[in-house]
Amino acid sequence: MLTIDTLNQFYGESHTLWDLTLEIPVGQCTCVMGRNGVGKTTLMKCIMGEESVRDGKLLYRADASGSDASSNEPLDLTRRKLEERARLGVGYVPQGRQIFPMMTVEENLRTGLAVRRDGLRQIPERIYELFPVLKEMRLRRGGDLSGGQQQQLAIGRALVIEPRLLILDEPGEGIQPNIVAQIGEVIRRLIKEDGLTVLLVEQKLPFARKYADRFVIMDRGRRVAEGEIAALSDELIKQHLTV
Repeated sequence: MLTIDTLNQFYGESHTLWDLTLEIPVGQCTCVMGRNGVGKTTLMKCIMGEESVRDGKLLYRADASGSDASSNEPLDLTRRKLEERARLGVGYVPQGRQIFPMMTVEENLRTGLAVRRDGLRQIPERIYELFPVLKEMRLRRGGDLSGGQQQQLAIGRALVIEPRLLILDEPGEGIQPNIVAQIGEVIRRLIKEDGLTVLLVEQKLPFARKYADRFVIMDRGRRVAEGEIAALSDELIKQHLTV
């Protein structure tokens, strides 16, 4: 689905991502892990186009068969604008959710319609099926929702474009455990029922072990370990994840 090829990123003179190479397989949930400040969120922003990269490539295959509608070759997203990436089927839920607090739930969801390639102007019923609370509260302002409800709204807004790749940056941060579990179950449903590919940043080990298929550990802007989630050993956790 996505190949990250020798990516380098800088903030000024500070080198934050170092020759980073990753493969995000289609139809799975890949969890990116690491201590604070190792470059996880920076990587997500680079994939989405919120941060520029110095060099390297982001090679994206827009459908499950390994090609987009017009070419058998992957698309290089590296210099494409954020809106183009969204139109190509990359959905993004940033850390902190970033919903519009003065807009209603329905209005927040409708903002995602602007980048749909098919011109659809109705919120897909699938969103309300996955998150019934959003239908119940569709006329309430986003800022009036609880933190967990706002996170569901942020994910719903990303799903409005019917992405093929969904990027989630710490979706369980600061929200109640029952909502975290609901989000995990939605991730598995999207993979199983819709064939979605999920790239997840998550610090909570129980969540990662229950809902992810694969893990990648980052340290100081580099990939230091990866594999099937069952291979996430206590030794790796002690070496790279414990504080």
